[in-house]
Parts: sequence; structure tokens; C-alpha cells
Amino acid sequence: MSGLICLTTESIWFDKNRYDEAEKRFYEGVNGPATQQQQQAKGRQQKRRHRNSSSHAGDQELVSRMKSLELENQTLHKVVVEMRATLQKLESRVAVLEKSPTPAAIPAAKVAPVKQEKVINGDDDDIDLFGSDEEDEEAERIKQERLEAYAAKKAKKPALIAKSSILLDVKPWDDETDMAKLEECVRSVQMDGLLWGASKLVPVGYGIKKLQISCVVEDDKVGTDILEEEITKFEDYIQSVDVAAFNKI
Repeated sequence: MSGLICLTTESIWFDKNRYDEAEKRFYEGVNGPATQQQQQAKGRQQKRRHRNSSSHAGDQELVSRMKSLELENQTLHKVVVEMRATLQKLESRVAVLEKSPTPAAIPAAKVAPVKQEKVINGDDDDIDLFGSDEEDEEAERIKQERLEAYAAKKAKKPALIAKSSILLDVKPWDDETDMAKLEECVRSVQMDGLLWGASKLVPVGYGIKKLQISCVVEDDKVGTDILEEEITKFEDYIQSVDVAAFNKI
């Protein structure tokens, strides 16, 4: 009994843990809103910094654009100054040309006194309103003489004759044909504007050879058709004639 009485008289806190937990929760609840306010304040500061940095970047871009516009303005100013100087030079040249007499006005000034003397010294019937026929005749005579001289000079030049070089293949009937006689027959063809050249025998096959002969012809006088027709008349020796090559000279 004495022990219980002593405990009742002592001031002992049996629920201290529960109260400590309650105190902790209380202070956590109190400090919570303060922490949110600090976070909101930090967010506002970051937004302000972002705005300041973006405005600073915008200011720099604006400054660079203004500098580029100033450079363009200076360039355009130089171009305008050069164009004005060129325009002034052109105006001065035009003014000089307008002041100087034209070439057509000088002969007119020289001829005018002659006509005036003719009017003063002569009668009204001597006035020539349409020019002198003698001057026209003299000019026509000089023109005709020049044309005749040019025609005579042109006639003296030798006319250019168009020529062609032809290579013919003359084929015999068989290997027993006398090729020397065949060539003699071919060269016996003579025309105005035809000149025979070198020849040779070319093997064809089976012991047969063909005569390959060149000639030069004047295009206006000798044609390939006439030449082939004349050669093939020697039908005892010649089977056919072909044009192997044809070149203009």
C-alpha cells in the first residue's frame, strides 16, 4: 500500500510517446505549407530569370537586325550616289552634243550661199527646186563604170570546176578472162572531163581477179551512169562495174 501511495504522489508521464508523436505530426503539419510557399517562390524566381534571359536574347537579335539594316542602308546610299554621278555625266554629254553642230547641218550651210547667189544673179526661171539632173547623170555614170569594172575583174578569174575522184571495180566473167585486154578496153573509154589513173588486180576467189581502177571526172561533163554504160559495152570481157569509192575534190 505504501508503494502505491508513493506512485500516486509522483508526477510520472506514462503517455509521453504518444504525445511526442502528436507533437511531431503537429509541427510537420505546420511546416508543410511553409515549404510549399518556398517552392512557389523559387518557381516565381525561375520564371523571372527565364523572362529576363528571353528578353535579353530578343534584345540582342533586335540589335543585330538593326545593324544589318544600317549596313544595307549605307550600301544603298552609295549606289544612289554613284547613279546620281553617272546621270550627271550623261546629262553633261547630252548637253555638249546638243550644242555641237550636226554633220548634216554643215553641208547645208555651205550649199545655202551658192543657191542664194544663183537666185540673186539669175531670174526666177533659173531656180532649181528639185536638184540638178547633171549630178544624177554623173553619179549614174560612175556607178555603171564601177559595175563594169567589177564584172570584168570577176570574168578574168578562172571558174572553179567541180571534180570527183572515183574508184571502180571491174569484174570479169571467169578466171580465163584476159585481164590485160580487159584493162585496155576500160582505158579505151575516152570522154571530155575524164582522166584515168592507177589500177591494180585484186583477188576475188577461185582464181578470179577483178580490176580496180581510179579516175578523175568533171562533175558537169561526166557522170557515173554514163561511165558504167560505156565500160559495160565490152561485154566479152566485162561482167559488171561497181563504184567502190566516190570522193569530191
